[in-house]
Amino acid sequence: MIFGVIDGEIKKQALIGTVRAVPIILGYLPIGLAFGVLASTAGLSASAAAAMSVFIFAGSSQLISVGLIGAGVGIASITATVFLVNLRHMLMSAYLAPHLRKLKTWQLILFSYEITDESFAIHSSYIREHGVPPITELFALNISAHLAWVLGSILGAWLGSSIDLDIAAFGIDFALPAMFIALLVMQIENYRHLAIAAFAALLGLLFYLAGMNQLYIILATVIAATAGVLTHREPDQAEEH
Repeated sequence: MIFGVIDGEIKKQALIGTVRAVPIILGYLPIGLAFGVLASTAGLSASAAAAMSVFIFAGSSQLISVGLIGAGVGIASITATVFLVNLRHMLMSAYLAPHLRKLKTWQLILFSYEITDESFAIHSSYIREHGVPPITELFALNISAHLAWVLGSILGAWLGSSIDLDIAAFGIDFALPAMFIALLVMQIENYRHLAIAAFAALLGLLFYLAGMNQLYIILATVIAATAGVLTHREPDQAEEH
């Protein structure tokens, strides 16, 4: 009886985590599809595209990688570019780490492997409002999103090798920025958040126009995040002053 209750609770938590992942899944399927098509266009097989989605699982880095592969760029340059693009994961990990102290080492390793911009947005928003959910919910969300990404990648690679699919004509290439915009809106709770987001966007635009490549995203994020920390005041401190 006890094991039945525990098993039922785990299934419930897994279902809740999967449901919370639905917005990510709806975004990952078309984006994964776009990645698969681009990977096929760059000369990668469906199995190679699927392997990249399984072991790398970083949408922007994978899209950049296939573009560089298609352009004939060397492995060292591709590796360095992906490393720079993924440096933002250090910021996300630094934010979530204090909330995940109860996880075992192997669980932290798996969780960090599965974290993405989108899952971070969902996790951080939920933790901020409700606290840390059960471990099963955390991993159900991450794994559901990962499976959707892999499925979209395989389907896209198959379509890319089978038919001539113009992703721009269907607007699939806009799925990634559209999802990022939606996730940003979910994170904005007050005018201060809106000001910081606008500041980051302005910095990013200025750095991009100045000729920076992928580094402009990281630099704008770090500067805006630092400004957000420096201007943050706890409610009790605001009342005292």
